[in-house]
Amino acid sequence: MSDVTAAQRVKLARAVSRPGAMDYINALFTDLFVCKGDRLHREDPCVFGAIARFHGKPVTVIGTRKGRTFEEKMKYNFGMPSPEGYRKAQRLMRQAEKFKRPIITFVDTPGAYPGLEAEAEGQGQAIAASLALMSSLTVPVIAVVIGEAGSGGALALAVGNRVILMENAVYSVLSPEGFASILWKDAGRADEAAEVMKLTAADLLRLGVADQVIPEPEGGAQNDPKAVFAAVDKALTRHLNQLSKEKDLAAQRYQKFRAMGVVREENEI
Repeated sequence: MSDVTAAQRVKLARAVSRPGAMDYINALFTDLFVCKGDRLHREDPCVFGAIARFHGKPVTVIGTRKGRTFEEKMKYNFGMPSPEGYRKAQRLMRQAEKFKRPIITFVDTPGAYPGLEAEAEGQGQAIAASLALMSSLTVPVIAVVIGEAGSGGALALAVGNRVILMENAVYSVLSPEGFASILWKDAGRADEAAEVMKLTAADLLRLGVADQVIPEPEGGAQNDPKAVFAAVDKALTRHLNQLSKEKDLAAQRYQKFRAMGVVREENEI
């Protein structure tokens, strides 16, 4: 699918029929023990969290949900987590750290919910706290971007030792529509913006943001979910085995993210 444009990949990443976080979680993990609530305010159903087993070994799994039907989209706030969702994720990450469980996240969100109530309840602080916590974890952390990943709302669940992207996933600082609106005052130029933003999995692998890109069948992951799940299973197994041999995962994660965006002059190479 090398001839697919960035704009087309954005559409594929947003496709309702595309496998969501729960499809991956139910296919790859067993013995799910679902955890709800942030222990401060309320439950955010957009963010799913559970203790589970991956090939018999305990892990903590976290994912963002968008929903397919109108009712599900309303329930999951169209995939936009609230502060309570990030605080729930933090609670599960601290628990994983305490009991030495690897953390695997499945990211598919246009971004954190920007509503007035979210800001009043500490959205910015919740995202910042997630970034700080994930940066300091000593257990293996693997983030899998399965669809759309937007801004700090996605990054707050994706500060991993390994960042894996599906072939048609996109990851950017904001949506192409938002980019076009800010830069050109014309949201109608979103397709052009998608090309400029370098938000595709191939772009991000080349730039060092992604560690691996998992191929998808022609037309998208929804056309052969079983093959996609098997590929993700293989990738997670390999990366977990590699990370189990690392001595300082927090330092490795720190260096990985500090290196992103570093530009070297030609005479320095």
